[in-house]
Amino acid sequence: MNKLMIPCIYLQSGKAVTGFGQRNLFGDGDVVRLAQFYSDNGADRLLVFDISSGDEEHEKAIGKIREICEASEIPVLAAGNIHRMEDVKKLIYAGCAGTVLNFSKESNRKLLEEVSRRFGKEKMLVSISSFSEFTGSQSDIEEFAGEILALDSVQDEIGKISRVPVILHTEEGKENILKTLLGGEFVCGLSGSYVSARETNLHVFKESCAKEGIPVNICESAIAWSDFKLNSDGLIPVIVQDYKTDQVLMLAYMNEEAFQTTLRLGKMTYWSRSRRELWTKGMTSGHVQYVKSLTLDCDNDTILAKVAQTGAACHTGNRSCFFQPLMQKEYDDTNPLHVFQSVYDVILDRKEHPKEGSYTNYLFDKGIDKILKKVGEECTEIVIAAKNPDKEEIKYEISDFLYHVMVLMAEKEVTWEDITRELARR
Repeated sequence: MNKLMIPCIYLQSGKAVTGFGQRNLFGDGDVVRLAQFYSDNGADRLLVFDISSGDEEHEKAIGKIREICEASEIPVLAAGNIHRMEDVKKLIYAGCAGTVLNFSKESNRKLLEEVSRRFGKEKMLVSISSFSEFTGSQSDIEEFAGEILALDSVQDEIGKISRVPVILHTEEGKENILKTLLGGEFVCGLSGSYVSARETNLHVFKESCAKEGIPVNICESAIAWSDFKLNSDGLIPVIVQDYKTDQVLMLAYMNEEAFQTTLRLGKMTYWSRSRRELWTKGMTSGHVQYVKSLTLDCDNDTILAKVAQTGAACHTGNRSCFFQPLMQKEYDDTNPLHVFQSVYDVILDRKEHPKEGSYTNYLFDKGIDKILKKVGEECTEIVIAAKNPDKEEIKYEISDFLYHVMVLMAEKEVTWEDITRELARR
């Protein structure tokens, strides 16, 4: 079990603040930028405490947490102001990988089973501040929660009677003591002041932990650099591909230092042949490439990198460096995502540039009630077609249904990326 580094953000009135007791701004208070900082700094997850007051401010906090989830390259956990099934639902739908129920509140102890059965045990954490809070609900925690967030040093007591993984939330700041705590068999992560401090370099701390035999999430290559076949300049070419769409973004080169820096930072780093220097993509432009996977080809002489691309990969401002057509034969692109996106783009174009006689524009003109009526009708047609042994009819009806759903998506400004991200989370 690799030990996770989990910085925490205290969120109040849409701003990052210093903590429960001191509610001064943390840094400049920009919570989304802070989340991005932690993503870049080696964090494995991010814990967001909503300490807002009142229902209206809580709703605004959920909106801000949604922004954090969209900006963060690491999973986000949400805690604070969770009292009902609806609170958990909104946070999960906002993109959170998990929610934390405060077990000092009896109502949350009763809520755990219900939300666990609805959203999955792996998305449920419970926070405890005393050993008695654990023993009083041990069977429910073990059955319905994936992890414990311990707000006090009770991990050893819990470890003696249970196997539920424990995240330590501690104000301890000494590295040697933190490493001892992380060495605990059932400790799965570290949160609190040390890992949340902006001056803490989590990359360096994790490397130090690894050297002392503490398992942590660091990128290591399965094949040694010495086994790579390099070109005459001592470099290896890297083909860079968007991990979500498989679009080829660019071609660049690495030397050993660039390769090792990429592994250490989790961000694509190359050797510039023109400037004769190392460069981490996005350091000046902000168009960072977060590494998802690196794969070596059969001859050991080319790397395929799958990345999460922020902004444009090309210095011209294009998403991909490969945008100049040379020749093309006609062919049907049956890649599902490409087809869905292409049809959706046509629907959006009709919405923005209406055409006389267009059925799509007819639906937009009639409004949401007409669109919903058609979606319902097409759904019914699928049910009827499914009773027919001829699968051609059901293919036709599903295609009709998907088209009308895409009109609905365009009307409500929901994109395929929104949908696929949600499906991937589930």
